[in-house]
Amino acid sequence: MKRAETESFIKSFLVFFISLALLSGLVVYYEYTKKRQAIELSVFNEMKLCSFDLKCTQFTFDFVPLHTSTLYQLQQDQGGMYALFSIPGSDQYALKLHYAKRHYEALLYQTKTTMIKTYLIILTVLALLSALFSLYALYPLRKALHLTQEFSRDILHDLNTPLSSLRLNVSRLNLPQSETKKLHRIEQSIQTIVSLGDNLRGYLEGHALQSAPLELHTLLQERLAIVQRLYPHISFFINDSTLKILVNHDAITRIIDNLLSNAAKYNTDQGSVTINIDPKTAILRIQDTGKGIHYPEKIFDRFYKEHERGLGIGLHIVKKLCDELGIIIHVQSTVNQGSLFTLNLKALTLR
Repeated sequence: MKRAETESFIKSFLVFFISLALLSGLVVYYEYTKKRQAIELSVFNEMKLCSFDLKCTQFTFDFVPLHTSTLYQLQQDQGGMYALFSIPGSDQYALKLHYAKRHYEALLYQTKTTMIKTYLIILTVLALLSALFSLYALYPLRKALHLTQEFSRDILHDLNTPLSSLRLNVSRLNLPQSETKKLHRIEQSIQTIVSLGDNLRGYLEGHALQSAPLELHTLLQERLAIVQRLYPHISFFINDSTLKILVNHDAITRIIDNLLSNAAKYNTDQGSVTINIDPKTAILRIQDTGKGIHYPEKIFDRFYKEHERGLGIGLHIVKKLCDELGIIIHVQSTVNQGSLFTLNLKALTLR
């Protein structure tokens, strides 16, 4: 199951199971209370019978001063339970029959054990029913997700042909020098569509996370070379520090491509992007001088976007990949002053 399906299954299971568990727990507790009252009533009835002939071994008896207000009532003290009964011909003393606390607690323990076993069996049955119910409730969601993914994959597949045709025809255009800017914009737009398609494909299909050693500085230089061609009006700076990490190449490339392209895409004219690797703390910083983000706390939410461009899933995929790789990502941003993305790669470093 995909993450959304797993989350839906777990939440449905917990809601159904906890609700029924609480309800059945109240029922079991009510039954235990009734059984305890039945035990006390049975003990009192035996006391009444014993008070006639005292031919009983489970009770101890004594004679105490008579208090008519407490006759024929089952009461408890530190030693157990007792009841007072009148003695024919005596107005001063009453017969006290006492039931030892250990005997009473033994009966309660046996009752509790039986009720707990019964409750555990009920919980097991409820867990199975909850799982079946959750799977049944999940079926329409899984079907809808499957149809959506199939539809999106078909669109992505169909986009490959016109994009390839556009690239081929653009590369064959012989425009005068004054028109090269227009040609560059077309190429940049095509690359943006390709990048959006890659993001959507990655979101739909997930990523294999086989790890391999990788030199971060080398990878950043390779990806910068591509981004610089698309955004020649942006200045890119990177320090010379190196950092070796153990990571999935495709996943970390997707993260870096999204962050670098966003830093350039939403930058100011003649702006800059600064990349800094700190090998001591294993932290990668990508800072731009762009438009900034109004709501940084929402930037990783699915389909959230602050501009008309894009689908709002690029940074959501970045956050998803960072979580899967064990990368801690943080963003600081000030409107009209730029943004700083910080990636803590400590979990991936090679010692």
